[in-house]
Amino acid sequence: MIYLASPLSHRDRAVQQERFDAACRAAAFLMRAGKPTFSPIAHSYPIAQHGLPIDWAFWATCDRRHLEACDEVVVLTLDGWRESVGVQAEIAIARQLGKPVSYLEPVAEENPGSSRG
Repeated sequence: MIYLASPLSHRDRAVQQERFDAACRAAAFLMRAGKPTFSPIAHSYPIAQHGLPIDWAFWATCDRRHLEACDEVVVLTLDGWRESVGVQAEIAIARQLGKPVSYLEPVAEENPGSSRG
């Protein structure tokens, strides 16, 4: 299973939403390619909207457990990934655990009218 690391936090809520959408697109892209994927942003951001913080300090324990369960880490190289405390911590934990780390450019938005079947 892939752990998809990507930045989220930003002072501008519109940027946070763009990052969430990009993480969802990338996770869908990987899953369509037959690669089971866990994205802490895609899976946890909607939950955080119910009164939880979005910072790494809060999610570190949970995300570490997911990192331990995954076979590899793919870093989505959105603007801000190098500065993201969470992404850098996820990369460090993956390396400590001996998990391979690779990088993925943002995935283009799918044409809404395209066939999914």
